Amino acid sequence: MLPRALLLAASALFVTVLAQDDGSVSGPTSSAAAAGYSCDPTKCKLPTCNCASTSPPGGLSPSYTLDAVNQFLAHRQNPNGCQPKTTYYTSLNFTNYTLVTDWFVAGNEIADHTMTHVGDPPVDEINGNLIALNALAGIPLKSIIGFRAPFLNYSVNTLKALYAAGFTYDSSSASAIAVTDPGTDAYWPYTLDNGMANDCLDVADSCKGQPALPGFWEFPMYAYFDNRGAAGTHLMDPWLDNANGESKINDTATLEYMKSTFMDHYNGNRQPIGLYTHPVHLSTTYPGVNPSNSTINMINTFLDWAQEQSNVWIINNAQLLAWMQNPKSIADLDQVDAFKCSTPQVDASTKICNGIPANEDGLLSHCDFPDFPFFTCYGCPETEPTVDNPNPQQQVPDGQQQRFRLPANCSTPFWDPIAGKCLCTSATCDFVDNSRPIGPNGANLTGGGTGGAAGASASPTNPYVPFNGRGFALPSGMWYATVLGAVGAVLGTWGVFGWRL
Repeated sequence: MLPRALLLAASALFVTVLAQDDGSVSGPTSSAAAAGYSCDPTKCKLPTCNCASTSPPGGLSPSYTLDAVNQFLAHRQNPNGCQPKTTYYTSLNFTNYTLVTDWFVAGNEIADHTMTHVGDPPVDEINGNLIALNALAGIPLKSIIGFRAPFLNYSVNTLKALYAAGFTYDSSSASAIAVTDPGTDAYWPYTLDNGMANDCLDVADSCKGQPALPGFWEFPMYAYFDNRGAAGTHLMDPWLDNANGESKINDTATLEYMKSTFMDHYNGNRQPIGLYTHPVHLSTTYPGVNPSNSTINMINTFLDWAQEQSNVWIINNAQLLAWMQNPKSIADLDQVDAFKCSTPQVDASTKICNGIPANEDGLLSHCDFPDFPFFTCYGCPETEPTVDNPNPQQQVPDGQQQRFRLPANCSTPFWDPIAGKCLCTSATCDFVDNSRPIGPNGANLTGGGTGGAAGASASPTNPYVPFNGRGFALPSGMWYATVLGAVGAVLGTWGVFGWRL
């Protein structure tokens, strides 16, 4: 399983961009004067509103909150015995979609990083990636709640586009003033009811109450600081930076400033601190990548040390959001459903292409495109997905049938895309997806169909009806989308064999 995990990590983000060009910061990106931030905590209350604050949410004391070390691929356990989960900000290029499915079914968060890794992205880059992740990786639309801008290059229009598309949070801003500084911008995640409070020196027309997006969350990325203080900030892939102004990488120095910054958070108001990485730089199996054993050992040493501290949890952003919306003390963390162990109950002997390696072995479609080949459970598109066409018509090999994309009334591990049926037969796996306004001219779309369209136009979803051998319920309009997809794929196949209409 480990090589598959590393391959997904390599595929989870666009990997050809150098880390120092993607998400670096050279100093403070905000100030109190530039922020002009004002929020009334008596009116802005959880779970739908949270003021930008250095204090923990819900009035909890820092001694009863948690630290989060996000987004590092490692096999560890949290204090409750459950495996840590990570967030993967996923783009189109060089992504192996079946591994995205596998990691989602294993409980990790899949988030949007645009289709082709462009900064200050237009709407179709954001929404097209949602459509592709749903169609080719089987990720329910309502589960893709987060976004991070490539190069951390975003604008007010980016935030407004995310809000309009039904995202729950953005994590593109930087906190680049140390928590020990009285003017720190290391705020706990907050909603934009009262505008942005980070990146006020970098993002035009933000802050001072703008943009006002009620209920939409911002998750700042917290910088590490070496012994130069504000002149020595490190954000993405800090182990690729030279510490303390030195002329080469020094893993010992990097470990020391990572520990020091961690303890500044831990001994203060315990704002979460993240590990933000392009995991390909740490892959030992990706061609052409040869990470230093010293660096890998250093990161493991840091995580070993962090987990030795009392009440430290490794969680992803979706889990952190669940806790932020309903804060619990350390004594009550077992009440947070998002932190609990979760394994889909699917018989290992069942042959179903569902994101569980034991079940899907031998059932994957190999999409052998020259630019970026990938595997998927949901049928290969005839052409590479693009921003203009994120869900092309499905390619149907000779002797096979079209595969069915994830519908709105069945969850990923229980959907059989080959048979087109849901294996869930109890309320414990009941599921209804959301529609998202990501179609042409803001039309609501749901999952399902067989490809060849941006998605199915959404009407209110019928109640879930488990498969019982007599058929299953699809959302209104789904059969229409399925028929259109089938016709499109047949026409495409004829074209391959030289037929003309």
